[in-house]
Amino acid sequence: MKVKILFIFIPMALLSMSCAEKPAQKPNIIFIMSDDHAYQAIGAYGSVRNQTPNIDRLAEQGMRYDRAFVSNSICAPSRAVAITGKFSHLNSVKDNRDAFDGSQQTLPKILQANGYQTAVMGKWHLKTEPTGFDYWKVLPGQGDYYQPKFKTPQGVVTEQGYVTDLITDFAIDFLDSLRDTSKPFMLMYHHKAPHREWWPSMENLEAYKDKPVPEPPTLFDDYEGRGAAARDAEMRIAEHMGLSSDNKIHPDIVNKHNYHEFMTWYQPVHLKQYASLTPEEKKKWDAVYGPINADFDAKNPTGDTLTRWKYQRYMQDYLGVINSIDSNVGRLMDYLEKNGLAENTLVIYTSDQGFYLGEHGWFDKRFMYEESFRTPLIMRWPEKIKPGQTNTDLVQNIDFAPTILAAAGIEAPEDMQGKSMLPLFKGKNDDWRDALYYHYYEFPSIHMVKRHFGVRTDRYKLIHFYYDIDEWELYDLEKDPQELKNVYNDPAYTEIKADLHKKLQELRAQYKDSDELTQKMLKDDLARMKKK
Repeated sequence: MKVKILFIFIPMALLSMSCAEKPAQKPNIIFIMSDDHAYQAIGAYGSVRNQTPNIDRLAEQGMRYDRAFVSNSICAPSRAVAITGKFSHLNSVKDNRDAFDGSQQTLPKILQANGYQTAVMGKWHLKTEPTGFDYWKVLPGQGDYYQPKFKTPQGVVTEQGYVTDLITDFAIDFLDSLRDTSKPFMLMYHHKAPHREWWPSMENLEAYKDKPVPEPPTLFDDYEGRGAAARDAEMRIAEHMGLSSDNKIHPDIVNKHNYHEFMTWYQPVHLKQYASLTPEEKKKWDAVYGPINADFDAKNPTGDTLTRWKYQRYMQDYLGVINSIDSNVGRLMDYLEKNGLAENTLVIYTSDQGFYLGEHGWFDKRFMYEESFRTPLIMRWPEKIKPGQTNTDLVQNIDFAPTILAAAGIEAPEDMQGKSMLPLFKGKNDDWRDALYYHYYEFPSIHMVKRHFGVRTDRYKLIHFYYDIDEWELYDLEKDPQELKNVYNDPAYTEIKADLHKKLQELRAQYKDSDELTQKMLKDDLARMKKK
């Protein structure tokens, strides 16, 4: 019996392709950054103030970082850090007055060079035009909540609608019709919200009306246990929050009762924002804020009662603005899922820094104290991050760019100062940092938070305030998590203080900061102020 042997010719190219491993598909990146979104106002972080179901969904499906911090707690510098991976003294933006040097190496430029399509939509706040992006549509400066203007490569356009909804529309439009589907993408999806002056969308005007928000235990902090910096800062709800611009009380009522307005030049902001509303929006606005104004006029609160009233008004608007962020994050996540993009997309949610929600009697940020220094950070990447994880390592916004590059399989340049967080996805932290460095520069300026730098370890924090004062503060975060008692001169902390001073000097050397550089930057700032 003859056996027939069948020969099948297979081209070598096909044979080698079948034997070789399929090349890994590079992940897409969506980097979501809100503005002034306190971790205390996110459900996943245990908020007692509000619910954020869509941001919480990201945390449930990914990793929540419980000790994520910034390097300089103010808007523009944080954005510059995110795209350079470098501290403020090396990336050209140390405060909101500086213009970003767009010619330098940045994260989007590196991704572009490695086959990524890049886009940024929303808040930019770096004064110069975006570079390294295939598509961009950004707010000029802080931007407006209603009928905002946007800068594009073709010029400035005015869009009709609410800013958070519009930015999401643009992001989805990029994903749906502008992107090259043959390339991986990085989309920087940046919200203006919830930045001051906290104008909610029409849908959220009454979201927190008649829903009292718990007061923080330090709302009436007297700063007795700290130095001059905390006492001198001009961001107390009681004294520095504007009844007209911030709390939406008509200037006529404010003037009628002779209320002190810390910044009288800020009063017209309320009227300007109101004027931008459409006639239909004004009707809705008046239906909600008219009774609020009438009630305030009738009650004429003073003293602690006024402070409590201002805090509740602040929270009603601030949290209402966050409602729109949360629903729009959900809208974008739904798009990814419906279009098969969810599995291989690394989604990062963060804020440009933390924010005070009445803690220590404050609003705003800037300080190295926890509520300002710490920022929310959530990462979701189904292919690489197991759902429902939490992380307690000391991570910082200098780590964003190296992490994104590592996720894309790209080696970070040596001059980036952060570290890739990819090992933390698997719980590998043997080679992770044990301390963080911080440096804030914008003084004298709005809110008058003094210049300072410092170090934070797992348990302790050492801060040096300088320029017009020379004061040191040391906090034991285990015994004093609210940072109410400076123990710098407590003999019980002598050895700890010495160790922290040593660690601070090591970090300054590691990150190429120094007293000499600080003095040079200070002289440059003084010269600039003299010219003005």
